Amino acid sequence: MSGGARDDIRFMAAALRLSRRNLGLTATNPSVACLIVKDGVVLGSAVTAPGGRPHAETQALAEAGAAARGATAYVTLEPCSHHGKTPPCADALIAAGVARVVVSVTDPDIRVAGRGLSMLQAAGIAVETGVLEAEGRAALAAYLARQTKKRPYMTLKLAVSSDGMLGRLGAGQVAITGPVSRGQVHVLRAETDAILVGIGTALADDPELTCRLPGLEARSPVRIVLDPRLELPVTSKLARTARDVPVLLVAENDGEADPAFIARRDALESLGVEVVECDPRKLDMLLVALATRGISSLLVEGGARTARSFLDAGLVDRILLFGGTAPLGSDGVPSPCVPGRPMVGFSLRHTARYGADILEEYERDD
Repeated sequence: MSGGARDDIRFMAAALRLSRRNLGLTATNPSVACLIVKDGVVLGSAVTAPGGRPHAETQALAEAGAAARGATAYVTLEPCSHHGKTPPCADALIAAGVARVVVSVTDPDIRVAGRGLSMLQAAGIAVETGVLEAEGRAALAAYLARQTKKRPYMTLKLAVSSDGMLGRLGAGQVAITGPVSRGQVHVLRAETDAILVGIGTALADDPELTCRLPGLEARSPVRIVLDPRLELPVTSKLARTARDVPVLLVAENDGEADPAFIARRDALESLGVEVVECDPRKLDMLLVALATRGISSLLVEGGARTARSFLDAGLVDRILLFGGTAPLGSDGVPSPCVPGRPMVGFSLRHTARYGADILEEYERDD
């Protein structure tokens, strides 16, 4: 491998690490990073700003200033070529006089889809694509899923006891994994647009579903509960905190004729809860609806029935299994996925140890 190729990999790896900083914060735009490099020195670096603007390229170019002329720009996603709320980033790179642009992933958005690269090449800029593409696709998985599948990228997270259980019947929240694993789950929440549970989990555990790591509290995802009959109590943690972090309840759309349903809906909405009428059993339609709201990544945390429903519908893209060391016993709730057991349609991609716990990460084969 030549020195230039090694440098391309080194700087693109740095850009990909930077791109993860604002996952879950950039609304409908992807979290993209850009480095401006000349003679091995990083002159400017940036990631898509919270809310989605300004884009990474314009920020990095502003930091580099006039020194960007003749430099190489490393961008994790193809620079945009269309006029939206901001001018095209391809135009900004051309105007700055960069000599070369290195891209990890080509943008599937039909408004871009190679046009950004063509604009750069037409301006005499050397373009290199596909550098660390597999890593780039992993970093941009949520955006790519919403563009190509028209639904959020869906991660199923399960904490499983040593005897394959998710919890214990009637026991509420049961600690299955240790503090290190639980900390990693909060990091995952901070990187995700929305988190979803079934009403059974909401009633049994009374969870808050927020990110509670110091300094990351403001990055809590939108909280979604599959609640066909609007059973979530107004006294629940979710309802009582709905004005602080959004809560969406997915309810049956035939409840208008039921006065009790209407009363429950009005009481919940008075607390700031949003009721979305959509058949919770039609999960594919629900995910499309979430995508139209700008949700690109969805974390499903339980329970067993909800997890099985998404698996059976073929809508799970990634599975994270956190395996604890202790058993729960015969009165436990069996998990649909168990660490160490092969899963049809998924391949094990990564394992890690968090304290005494083991994490297994699976991805869909397609």
